[in-house]
Amino acid sequence: MKDTPLSFQALLEPGGPSFMPMTILLVPLAVVEDLGGKAVRRVVSTLNGHTFRLGLHPLKTGERYLMISKEVRKQVGIRLGDQVAVTLTPDPEPDAVDLPAEFAQALAEWPEAEAGFLRLTPSMKRALVQHIRSAVRAETRAERIVKALHLLAAGRHPFGSTARD
Repeated sequence: MKDTPLSFQALLEPGGPSFMPMTILLVPLAVVEDLGGKAVRRVVSTLNGHTFRLGLHPLKTGERYLMISKEVRKQVGIRLGDQVAVTLTPDPEPDAVDLPAEFAQALAEWPEAEAGFLRLTPSMKRALVQHIRSAVRAETRAERIVKALHLLAAGRHPFGSTARD
């Protein structure tokens, strides 16, 4: 596994699993091998100078790809069909989740909710944070934080069937 950044150019294209249409950047097999092969699942990615923590997802063909969300595309200023300058390194903290400041503060003030959050898997933590961040209005973001805090403090899963009360 290399800690030195690996750079390449990739086309932003449609792809990923057929059940979930999305935009992706295919990672060349040589880059995947240099990163550490199948063992590396999370990477620090720089796309046209903007840095993100992203997952390195497998395709049935054996290739790997980066899923590029609408939010990331907007931040980087890229569209489907654009060439993107990509630099990857293995994420030294693959389980790290960058929390929005207001959510981090709320968790710090409610130990039971924080304990519930810490029990979630890294992917569930990322999903919850993405759900909070995807709110356009500040009021919606605050509502999502409050709901998540109550569910976490009660020991309930934030996306389970009982969370939709």
